[in-house]
Amino acid sequence: MRWENLTAESAASGAAAEHGRAAEPALFDANTVVRTFDTPEFRGITFHEVRARSVLNRVPGASRMPFEWTVNPYRGCTHACVYCFARKTHSYLDLDTGLGFDTQIVVKVNAPEVLRRQLASRRWQGDHVAMGTNVDCYQRAEGRYRLMPGIIGALTEHANPFSILTKGTLILRDLDLLVRAAEVTDVGISVSVGFLDPELWRTVEPGTPAPERRLDVVRTLGEHGIGCGVLMAPVVPFLSDHPDQLRATVRAIAAAGATSVTPLTLHLRPGAREWFMAWLGRHHPHLVRRYERLYAAGAYAPTWYQRRITRQVHDLAREYGIGPARAGLARRIRPAGPAEPETAAEPTQLTLM
Repeated sequence: MRWENLTAESAASGAAAEHGRAAEPALFDANTVVRTFDTPEFRGITFHEVRARSVLNRVPGASRMPFEWTVNPYRGCTHACVYCFARKTHSYLDLDTGLGFDTQIVVKVNAPEVLRRQLASRRWQGDHVAMGTNVDCYQRAEGRYRLMPGIIGALTEHANPFSILTKGTLILRDLDLLVRAAEVTDVGISVSVGFLDPELWRTVEPGTPAPERRLDVVRTLGEHGIGCGVLMAPVVPFLSDHPDQLRATVRAIAAAGATSVTPLTLHLRPGAREWFMAWLGRHHPHLVRRYERLYAAGAYAPTWYQRRITRQVHDLAREYGIGPARAGLARRIRPAGPAEPETAAEPTQLTLM
């Protein structure tokens, strides 16, 4: 793998990687430890333990992201979601963007200490830090490497606002840490649940907890005073977008106590597109031509389709007593101060793991 060519820019989130700037010093030290573990949950997976030189990644202004800084302690993801946009980033390491992305996991073993050092720098201005925007920081590897407690601890020590997006139930392990962080800064938590269909889940998101278990996370966080939004993502055209499916999903999200629901339609960037279309050909070959037409213009579904899904979900959300998240804002879970005036916000197409 070409670690020596991996720059801080290419290690940023997938959106940032699409807008590369001039080359910077390599992000990782040259020494890499390769490990495998002979346990059922990690069988067939190779871990590349690296020592990062930086973990705060700046997202270029041209991206669609509603935040400027990310921290990604892992690259590659055992969730193995066939649509994951971050697959392309594995090609920067000369790794396969298909099966390699699912089984060759890069672990920044010193991420907490590097983050603590960077947050202490006089140059750091205390901006919001987003996590889980490239690959899931609570994927199975986190159960062994336990990087997130140190990362959350560093952010808490500096009262630095942050948000986490996850499909993983492992976040509940750090519940006490999140509650403590919320006492000193703004913390936003979102869980990704795009649909409830068990057969679709087993084939398109094979390494993730079941959608119902993710909704249990939303419920548990709420019971501990932590408001949690749901990113209803992705809505998969022709497979999870029927009005009855949308209704069932929004109803379950509302029943779990979510503070908001924000629908995002499937998008297929290079790297993910090829892997997803191969999956589609195996499992739903009758839909291949329809997808080729729907995504003929690029990575995103047509605007008319996105607006239709957004309108349907927002109508259902109002019916069930919840609403969309305000784009770009961390959700406040410490006791709120005086209410701030509402401002209108256009729907934002976020990027998912």
